[in-house]
Amino acid sequence: MDFNFKEAYILENDVVQLIPLQLSDYDNLITFSTNEPDLWQFNANGPNSSENLKKYLKHAVNQRKKLVEYPFVVFDKTTNEFAGSTRFYNINLDAKHLEIGFTWYGKAFQGTNLNKNCKYLLLDFAFDKMNIERVGFRANNLNFKSIAAMKSIGCTEEGILRNFSTNAKGERIDAIVLSILKNEWYSEIKEQLKNRI
Repeated sequence: MDFNFKEAYILENDVVQLIPLQLSDYDNLITFSTNEPDLWQFNANGPNSSENLKKYLKHAVNQRKKLVEYPFVVFDKTTNEFAGSTRFYNINLDAKHLEIGFTWYGKAFQGTNLNKNCKYLLLDFAFDKMNIERVGFRANNLNFKSIAAMKSIGCTEEGILRNFSTNAKGERIDAIVLSILKNEWYSEIKEQLKNRI
């Protein structure tokens, strides 16, 4: 399949639906920005207010137009509610690698099987449809909850990028890098993750 940034890819199973993010998703996500701003404490530029959500959505949509990111809004089919957002980013189709990130869910959806279902759909699409060879992940090195979630789906830790970025307070942070390779996905991780969702 030739991946097309202009195409509206909807990824879904019985639990979750990933829909291409649009500016109109402001109404679907504003409750998290106003009621749960601490969701983005570990990273800068999170949609932790009404104004920042507008900027966040505009930036995400523009990055898709620039052919470097493909953002989704996450809809939980079991509760019939919008749950958060995730995206493919640093997409390099020539080198056959991308990263999955900018992932966040409202507190009510954390600790459920929503994240594993999202990651399964994203990884399967990346490896099977986009023919990607390496999917990378990053997180603030102090975000232990996020790191544990990435390792639980089969990610291998690669190392630490020192003084890589900033958190919501503007403090410099180290970032951990993890990945899953195509052969790892097909040899064991896909089946293991499928059995867990």
